[in-house]
Amino acid sequence: MSEERRNMKLSGLEPLIVTPESNFINVGERTNVAGSRKFLRLIKEEKFDEALAIARHQVDGGAQIIDINMDDGLIEGKEAMVRFLNLIASEPDIARVPIMIDSSKWEIIEAGLQVVQGKSVVNSISLKEGEEKFIWEATQIKRYGAAVIIMAFDELGQADTYERRIEIAERSYRVLVDTVGFPPEDIIFDLNIFPVATGMEEHRRNALDFIEATRWVRENLPHVSVSGGVSNVSFSFRGNNTVREAMHSVFLYYAIKAGMNIGIVNPTMLEVYDDIPEDLLEHIEDVVLDRRDDATERLLEFAETVKGNKKESSEKVLEWRSLPLQERITHSLVKGIDVFIEEDAEEARLSVAKPLHVIEGHLMTGMNVVGDLFGEGKMFLPQVVKSARVMKKAVAYLNPYIEADKSEEQQAIGKILMATVKGDVHDIGKNIVSVVLGCNNYEIVDLGVMVPPEKIIETAKNEKVDAIGLSGLITPSLDEMVYLAKEMERQNLQIPLLIGGATTSKAHTAVKIDTQYKNAVVHVNDASRAVTVVGDLLNKETSNEYVTKLKKDYEDFRDKFLKRGKQKHYIPIEEARERKFKIDWNATNITKPKELGVQKLEQVSLKDLVPYFDWSPFFRSWDLHGKYPAILEDKVVGEEATNLYKDAQEMLQQIIEDQALKPKAVFGLFEANSINDDDISVQKKGKEVAVFRTLRQQLKKREGKPSFALADFIAPEETERTDYIGAFCTAIFGADELALRYKENHDDYSAIMAQAIADRFAEAFAEYLHHRVRTKHWGYASEENLTNNELIKEAYKGIRPAPGYPACPDHLEKETIWKLLQVESAIGVTLTESLAMWPAAAVSGYYFANSEAAYFGLGKITDDQVRDYAERKNISLEKARKWLHPNISDN
Repeated sequence: MSEERRNMKLSGLEPLIVTPESNFINVGERTNVAGSRKFLRLIKEEKFDEALAIARHQVDGGAQIIDINMDDGLIEGKEAMVRFLNLIASEPDIARVPIMIDSSKWEIIEAGLQVVQGKSVVNSISLKEGEEKFIWEATQIKRYGAAVIIMAFDELGQADTYERRIEIAERSYRVLVDTVGFPPEDIIFDLNIFPVATGMEEHRRNALDFIEATRWVRENLPHVSVSGGVSNVSFSFRGNNTVREAMHSVFLYYAIKAGMNIGIVNPTMLEVYDDIPEDLLEHIEDVVLDRRDDATERLLEFAETVKGNKKESSEKVLEWRSLPLQERITHSLVKGIDVFIEEDAEEARLSVAKPLHVIEGHLMTGMNVVGDLFGEGKMFLPQVVKSARVMKKAVAYLNPYIEADKSEEQQAIGKILMATVKGDVHDIGKNIVSVVLGCNNYEIVDLGVMVPPEKIIETAKNEKVDAIGLSGLITPSLDEMVYLAKEMERQNLQIPLLIGGATTSKAHTAVKIDTQYKNAVVHVNDASRAVTVVGDLLNKETSNEYVTKLKKDYEDFRDKFLKRGKQKHYIPIEEARERKFKIDWNATNITKPKELGVQKLEQVSLKDLVPYFDWSPFFRSWDLHGKYPAILEDKVVGEEATNLYKDAQEMLQQIIEDQALKPKAVFGLFEANSINDDDISVQKKGKEVAVFRTLRQQLKKREGKPSFALADFIAPEETERTDYIGAFCTAIFGADELALRYKENHDDYSAIMAQAIADRFAEAFAEYLHHRVRTKHWGYASEENLTNNELIKEAYKGIRPAPGYPACPDHLEKETIWKLLQVESAIGVTLTESLAMWPAAAVSGYYFANSEAAYFGLGKITDDQVRDYAERKNISLEKARKWLHPNISDN
């Protein structure tokens, strides 16, 4: 005979007893700063009365438990949790339901447990960091008398199969019940609800594995409950509420039958199961229950017929599907709709003599419309990249037929080699240009990143390319481009050279590169110009005239630029040092860090980094210019910026759900003093362990204006005061692998999006870490309370300059940071021969805490400082010139 059922008993002011006869327990999550922007804003602005109204609204709306989460980088989570729970306790209409204390930080969970009314639920703990910590946390929760959610997560990662779910659940249960003595009825398993219909084979059973694991847990682990966030299952259909609502209902119908009895569900995103149309129900159940091999494709196709307003008929939504074939293909390309393109490509194939004619005819006709709209400013870059996704899907479908018919080959209008130069790892801009050119019927030979000049030239010859596109983001890449131009000239090549990337400019191209190569060299400052430039270069009738005009333009620009440079005056390095920025070190407050030495961070949640995002550079990477959030309302680009932002938010959520990216960081805080005016001696217990060499401004300024060097912000040795400096490296791993998966599915749009989001994560991680250093690890600004906008405007005390940027343009100093922090062995970030960081989504630099420390630009320097720097760093003058050359004055 089975053991008598022990029921979970929770309470606010009123009891909530979860029995087998209980209906599904719905958890309200709008009081979660990660789940509600409005709630986050109210908490940040300390409008707790308005925040309470959200909690009240959830209870009035039928939530039987309310989930409260205060995990945000700009909120003092512990204080906010205690304050909010105390306020709830004084509101009987809210306090009548149990509270779910939700946090990834133990200190916040415990603070909540100490003040919460009634018997609560802790969300959550797991075996992620091993049994010892798991047992300790469970023991504490038991002492406080709370129930607990256990995530299906262990030392190997998140459970994503049926076997892993039940393995982790059983192990967690045995530890909790047998070792901790935790009441089994107070255990709730979250078995991880993941999206279905993603198009990836390994995700086919995501829903079914959850449902079957739920059944196993309820049958084999006595007295427990099973919970989950239901909206996760439908992420593949964001923007199509009709499908999402039906999918939630279908999933719940089967999950509840299997034993899921608690969950987070938005009631407004649920359709009544019996009211779901039969055809939609069949397609969704095929996916959720994995009943057909083609279930995903069929649902994706069917979803287009019910997209939009539920009241809108499918005939209205798909009006364009009744258009003639060419118009349908053009519509798909212009709108970026890939659901029907294979069907239309097949119809087109059957209508022509050869499959290749579909590409040269139907598809290129559509892409010409895309190109015209782009050129007229009526389409923007993200839309064009979506069009490319449709084009690639069609070509991939047609390729087997073209291969079978070898009688002729597709004639591209030109072949372009694209490469990021040796030592450089950044390729978002290059990839965008490649996609745009590919959309315009150019064949692209993409050599990727860190490509040696020999390989570029050899491939250009072998492939008989019509032009070479070079990309670079770091200053050493400029030298690589100059060298390549020289080598192309030496070998008497006649191939036009396109120059692009963040550090490149018309000035550098005209002054340094164009002079080394007799053939065409042209700077392409954004992707929208690439098609026009390449078209002009390869036009047989007008190219000579275009190149002659281009050369003359660069010659005129060069003359003006060089004359302008010679009008500036520079002072000797010794005089610049006499004019150094002087701080009154007797009166200056120096705060000793609370935690000296090197520390690693490898357990940071991606979710915790999102509040630190600066979205403006994200839009710039897509050639949409303007500041966020104003860009979303811009009269010209606002609509497309909004669409792009929506896509980014969806991918961002998916990345967080899948933990597709991994943040890692290492930082150190050390004793320091400036020595010899421009050097910073880094010490450990009084012993020098490293020296940072800084560079000083030499441009002549009016009297009283100092010539800055970073060393000015550290107390000189002769003051006999110990000062401090920090160094750091943050990185995001996994972006290239994620982008590759999208590329393999012919989805460059998502691949570029993934890399752009990874870059935002890396910068956000740097901002997050700097905030923690200021307020916690160093603690010199422990009372800081800045908004994200204030952080973006650098309103904080202290600075974090980075080697390669204006105040310290010498990338060589990264080597010192790497040795000091042991970066490569600590977190796996490496430096290329050009001192670019790998992975590309990485940030490194210094921490200065002095209240007078400020960002500045070094500007040009003279030969005497270059020689002085070479001596101080003990390197050859040639090496010093190589790394400092962009900043060396021509005077």
